[in-house]
Amino acid sequence: MDLCEQSPSYIRAIAPYQPGKPISELAREMGLDEKKIIKLASNENPLGVSPKAKAAIKKALAELGRYPDGNAFDLKAALAKRYHVPEECIVIGNGSNDLLELAAGAFLAPGRAAVYSQHAFAVYPLATQARGAKSIVVPAKNYGHDLAAMLAAITPETRVVFIANPNNPTGTFVTGRELEEFIARVRRDVAVVVDEAYTDYLPPELRYDSVAWLKQYPNLIVTRTFSKIYGLAGLRVGFGLMHPDIAGLFNRVRQPFNVNSLALAAAAAALEDKKFVAKSTKMNRLGLAKLERNFKTLGLETLPSCANFLTFRVSGAKAVYQKLLRRGVIVRPLAGYDMPDHLRVTVGTPKENEKFLKALRAALDD
Repeated sequence: MDLCEQSPSYIRAIAPYQPGKPISELAREMGLDEKKIIKLASNENPLGVSPKAKAAIKKALAELGRYPDGNAFDLKAALAKRYHVPEECIVIGNGSNDLLELAAGAFLAPGRAAVYSQHAFAVYPLATQARGAKSIVVPAKNYGHDLAAMLAAITPETRVVFIANPNNPTGTFVTGRELEEFIARVRRDVAVVVDEAYTDYLPPELRYDSVAWLKQYPNLIVTRTFSKIYGLAGLRVGFGLMHPDIAGLFNRVRQPFNVNSLALAAAAAALEDKKFVAKSTKMNRLGLAKLERNFKTLGLETLPSCANFLTFRVSGAKAVYQKLLRRGVIVRPLAGYDMPDHLRVTVGTPKENEKFLKALRAALDD
């Protein structure tokens, strides 16, 4: 008897997450010079690591022979000060992806269900399926969340609702007013996970205070990451804000020492690097506007984005993706998100954006 056949059928049915193609892999496949390849596939910060975070990493190197602080005292203290929440309301994770998995581990099981939108982050179905729970996928509205339909889709078995705002990979956004109205109408025995990985890229006029809602809605879980605007994608560190009782459940199912020492030190320092965040925000805003203008000139349809990437429709998307790879430009195909005619490009530095646009024009002319 095959041992693997003894794994639950819902585990064997999982299609593993496909990350953006690494630069080194493309260099090997195409025989290209790594230094000439640009990766605009994974929504990383093109400025790299915050200087304050880099200094904190160097300082923390001397303690690598010891286990990290399993309670993340310093980082929790910094987050508590920033968001004005008690430390017992904070859970630190190995990227915000970890927090999404913890939510699934705490509340999902066979016979239970999670609700999320079509074209939403791939981790939602993966985390749901890994617990043997049912996925209730709500058709998107203009490629974004249809909150009314999602509310109607909640069943007696539903225990988690996942909402990404802004959404990845579409960049779509629901207003704070709409989101709070939705949360207010959800049953209190259903966890509402608001994934705000890209919230730092929102323009001031669109920002809302989801953290303040925690006092009113004990079933709300807010997740954020240091992988995007703070430039720490390689260290994997995120955090969740929630009711202390929920935090207690998360701490029961999370791995001990789930965040390494360098990540903890870097995140606490990056949180204070306001200059780096402001520079990253400005570069993203200008780069996004330039890409939008050029896509319009090329006659390509784009989805309005509130994040650090732009999703666009192009005829023969799969072929265009391959042509870009041959020119040393990595973007993200979206067939796995039920969007086979779309590609997603991360906003890069001005030089990277220009190289991408040049490569795209050549790919379209092939």
